[in-house]
Amino acid sequence: MAWERMRQFYVLGLLYVVVSLDAHAAWLSFDIQNEDGQSLPCRIHLFDPDGKPQRAAGLPFWRDHFVCPGAAKLELPVDRYRYQIERGPEYERLKGEVAVNDESPKLVRLTLKRIVNLRGEGWYSADLHIHRPLSQIDLLMQAEDLDFAPVITWWNRRNHWEQNTHSQAGEDEREGGALLFHRIQDPIDITKSTRETPSPMVYVEQARKQTSGVWIDIEKPFWWDMPVWLASGKMQSIGVANNHMWRSQMLTNEAWGRERDIQRLPSPLGNGYWTQEIYYHILNTGIRIPPSAGSASGVLGNPIGYNRVYVHLDGKFSETAWW
Repeated sequence: MAWERMRQFYVLGLLYVVVSLDAHAAWLSFDIQNEDGQSLPCRIHLFDPDGKPQRAAGLPFWRDHFVCPGAAKLELPVDRYRYQIERGPEYERLKGEVAVNDESPKLVRLTLKRIVNLRGEGWYSADLHIHRPLSQIDLLMQAEDLDFAPVITWWNRRNHWEQNTHSQAGEDEREGGALLFHRIQDPIDITKSTRETPSPMVYVEQARKQTSGVWIDIEKPFWWDMPVWLASGKMQSIGVANNHMWRSQMLTNEAWGRERDIQRLPSPLGNGYWTQEIYYHILNTGIRIPPSAGSASGVLGNPIGYNRVYVHLDGKFSETAWW
């Protein structure tokens, strides 16, 4: 009998906790539309009073934001929340606050207006450094109004290449810096490499032999091996709008690359000025290598497409034409 009374008390206690929790939670919905009243995929940053980012169940989340097809619904503790809503640089940014209470569900319905239509003028955007799951990439591209987003699926310690799916790429990131391999038919096995051996140029030669149209991107200008890579004549672009430039901050160092003079180029913008300065030095040598951009979203803190590069096309867009 004593055990039965204890069990009943325990069950009642659990029910009390659940009811208490439910009594202090409520629903918040977002309905984001374009100027024609149609649902518009977008990115949402939602924070509680302590600055903690909130997740929407079933939607892609990274660090401080989630993306949605235009609608999202969250169950949240009763409180005040602040939000920021974006869709790449061609749309205005919205921000505001909302009080969530348990009296009735709260709906935030907003119109996100386009500022400019670069696609309509023949300019198409890409983020060339992405580490997000392939299963999420379509919605991520829609939410960022991004035309092209090859995903890094093979790296120095893993290979998640999938046949016949979304455009994929690889990264060789070691002591001398990082190279990105695009437009490659199959991944190169670099998983047995060490920090120094073999030379990155060994993999460059393998990639060029395997795929005649491979595109190799120097991921940042301040990597120590950058001058050697440029001198090889086998690089196609270099990351100027790179992943040290975040939506919320600038990274203040050069990782394990060549450090800048912080007295001459102080933080917070010094790393960006250093990147720009090196790129101009390259151009002044007569090497006309185009700039690229990449967020490293999925490893570093940016949303995909925050670091993006535009290419102008005279005709219809395709991945082949973009390159």
